Amino acid sequence: MDKALLVGIILPSIDEVDVNNHLDELEMLAKTANVETLGVITQKLHSINPAFYIGKGKAQQVINQAKLLNANVVIFDDELSPAQIKNYHKLAKKIKVIDRSALILDIFKKRAKTREAKTQVELALCQYLLPRLTRQWTHLERQMGGVGTRAGMGETQIEIDRRLVREKISKLKIELKKIESERKTQSQNRGKEFRVALVGYTNAGKSTLFNSLTGNKVYVENQLFATLDTTVRKLKLNKKHQVLLSDTVGFIRKLPP
Repeated sequence: MDKALLVGIILPSIDEVDVNNHLDELEMLAKTANVETLGVITQKLHSINPAFYIGKGKAQQVINQAKLLNANVVIFDDELSPAQIKNYHKLAKKIKVIDRSALILDIFKKRAKTREAKTQVELALCQYLLPRLTRQWTHLERQMGGVGTRAGMGETQIEIDRRLVREKISKLKIELKKIESERKTQSQNRGKEFRVALVGYTNAGKSTLFNSLTGNKVYVENQLFATLDTTVRKLKLNKKHQVLLSDTVGFIRKLPP
């Protein structure tokens, strides 16, 4: 199991209670991703540091603390810029530094079951990864197929990796268009049906309620994003009336764009 330190910042415009709530949620997300939280570090700042998000001295302190506790991951509660990720890669060496977006995408990748969900998550991962490629992301051809992996004149490994990711993004966008076209055809057949969606905070009990109402067996677990694929079933209200009931992906307090 991975072991992590969580990091959040308190800005003048943000209430400290909200920051603590978000960090509690981040810890639940980490647990969902099978990551044990060893500690939480916060820093009060007037503005975000463009190089390390937190102050440079604090950044070094976080890495030192992670080494002391034998943590192999540091997770920031806010999205880190590509430059910040690269700076931490140089500073942290063997300790992986990620942000909330990367953690959520990792959970989504593990939970996606349908062709549409898998394609959407893979596209989001590639789009997130492209500007953040560093030397730690090498030999992507193993994951993305060997076509076009040979370097051109003066092309570095990172340039090859960027080209592979761009090609993958193009293929995934084409695949998604096909899937969306198929879904529109399916939706037309359901056009006259009245549709109801269960919405709410993730792990609030939507899937349990859905199963109870429909007699279905949607996966239920006390974890964040246990349900990632929307499930639709018919629900008979009485002898004459029925609706299409859908179980949806839950909300969280702080979902990155």
